[in-house]
Amino acid sequence: MPDASTTSGTGAATRRDELLAIAAELFAERGFKNTTVRDIADAAGILSGSLYHHFDSKESMVDEILSTFQAALFASYEEVLVSDSDARAKVERMVRLSFEAIDQHHSAVAIFQNDAGYLSAYPRFGYLRDRSTQFREVWMTLLSQGVKEGVLRKDLDATLVYRFIRDTVWVAVRWYRPGGTLSADEVANQYLSILLDGIAS
Repeated sequence: MPDASTTSGTGAATRRDELLAIAAELFAERGFKNTTVRDIADAAGILSGSLYHHFDSKESMVDEILSTFQAALFASYEEVLVSDSDARAKVERMVRLSFEAIDQHHSAVAIFQNDAGYLSAYPRFGYLRDRSTQFREVWMTLLSQGVKEGVLRKDLDATLVYRFIRDTVWVAVRWYRPGGTLSADEVANQYLSILLDGIAS
């Protein structure tokens, strides 16, 4: 049986996670600027003052939501990059990871898509710009590798393809709903078919 201090700590961590999940849904639905601490507290069924026992501000909450999500995402990307697969297989895996992220971390992705530009203006969130740069470098490296290996077309404009992937994959957060009629894997299958094989018969 765990001692009282362990039980208390676990309970506090669980409640903290619950509050973060509630905040993430509100930020994703209403936008960060339009969501107040009181909104989060009301949704959690607590007083605003009680929220400050866990977080000092809504900025701290969105910071933890985004930084935790992105750290996990880029760790997954790094595993793909250092694998022995060829570049085409890596492209496929990266796209699947992206749709898995939209499915499993829907609110965090929506917050990034909607509010990264606003948040990046503040020094605390400068890492969001760094992540965007890192994202570009990851894809440009992978696409260039594919051309060099001959598994992607030699006339490929890597910058254009990178922008296409960036702007079409992640915007899916606006219409994709976890638990809907299409799974993340099914959406990824369709997307990869279009990306790699085209839509002409």
